[in-house]
Amino acid sequence: MYGGDEVSAIVMDVGTHSVKAGYAGQDTPSAVFSSSVGRGTGQLGGPSKDSDAEMKDADDPHDMKPKSIQNTNIFRKSPQDKDFFVVDSDNIRRDDVEYCSPFNADGVLDDLDAYEAICDHVFRGRLCVQTAEHPILLSEPVLTPEANREKIVELLFEKYKLPAVFLGKNPVLSCFASGKATGLSVDVGGRAATTCAVHEGYALVKSVIQSKALGGDCLTETTLRYMEEKMKNEVKPRYAFKKKLQTGGKNDGEFKIENLSFPKTSKSYNLLKRHQIAEDAKASVMRLSDVRLDLKNSEINQMPTVQYELPDGNTIEVGVERFIVPEIMFNPAIVDELKLKGPPVVDDMQNAMSLPAQVLASIQNADVDARKDLFGNVILTGGGTMFVNCKERLESAIFDHAPQNVKTKVTASQNAVERRFATWIGGSILASLGSFQQMWMSKAEYDEYGVSHIHKKCP
Repeated sequence: MYGGDEVSAIVMDVGTHSVKAGYAGQDTPSAVFSSSVGRGTGQLGGPSKDSDAEMKDADDPHDMKPKSIQNTNIFRKSPQDKDFFVVDSDNIRRDDVEYCSPFNADGVLDDLDAYEAICDHVFRGRLCVQTAEHPILLSEPVLTPEANREKIVELLFEKYKLPAVFLGKNPVLSCFASGKATGLSVDVGGRAATTCAVHEGYALVKSVIQSKALGGDCLTETTLRYMEEKMKNEVKPRYAFKKKLQTGGKNDGEFKIENLSFPKTSKSYNLLKRHQIAEDAKASVMRLSDVRLDLKNSEINQMPTVQYELPDGNTIEVGVERFIVPEIMFNPAIVDELKLKGPPVVDDMQNAMSLPAQVLASIQNADVDARKDLFGNVILTGGGTMFVNCKERLESAIFDHAPQNVKTKVTASQNAVERRFATWIGGSILASLGSFQQMWMSKAEYDEYGVSHIHKKCP
């Protein structure tokens, strides 16, 4: 047991898209950054004489992060004697650095070295803490293998000398953020959309359903491919050009784009930066219809186009397609209407289960006695749910298929930050409760019972 109501616990949520970290009792995380990790020699500069300008995004001349943060994203050598780089300040381009996620395509941790680099950055670079003085509540995907849990716990106790650890399952923490111990968690994250029933604070594993076709990464990649096919060219990342202000003549005051060439830039970094542009486009111009999208409806096809301006100043005219991408969540087969070339973004995407169908299937997989409560407590979280009308569309679809005389309700915070960071916020609330302090797995318990004791303390 690890005691005390005031323990200054660290709360960390390492997601497939981003990392959130801070302290128990805070309303929002104090550190948020990409979960992509680079591995390589990390040489700065390139063949261009503009070696200083190349490393900054053309649209971001002023980096507002403290210098201490900028200089702490290089930590240690990998087993292959290469540096790790955590994508935080996001503006630095390096030669020969490959970027990847600590998680595999199914959202399961499979690169502990990259995960350790993230922990280093959180503890040393962002929170700047003495880890031996702070317990940590760490969120985890509901289907995390036991072997992975043990590796993480061993890392936290052995390397960082933390006094106590608790692993909280994402769906449970999301429910706690909404003040509920029972509910159906619908979390649309980067790698997948995950639905899971939670009953009295415990995740019902048999109810878990995941869909990569509905995840934010899939919609981002779909947006990127649409944009590039529309342009008939790749979206140009910010590091690949610079804007030069022209003076005098008829173009006075205008910016001229000068392309920069860095042949040692990895394809993974190039894709990472293009995805960031597509994410912005998705958030800026994509819209979810308030009713099921019917492309045969003449009014839809007569909707005016909107413009999206790329970082290099080029613009893309987006028509009805801005409704199609978000609609994938409710009708995956509609992706065919984009007529994208090449293989599908996700295998068998057209036949994937829609989000409402996934919710209904998860409820059906739960115990019969719990289903009524689940229908009335559907909790919508995750960055992929930020489209306007998402809550209303989901609630309407569930109502249409729910049994008669069963109340249906979807809860989704109107605050974008709360919805996006629900898992972290739930952890912050839980770790700050005085009644929770007996739940920690202490270093003494780890030494006495071994790492497998975590499965008993945090089932």
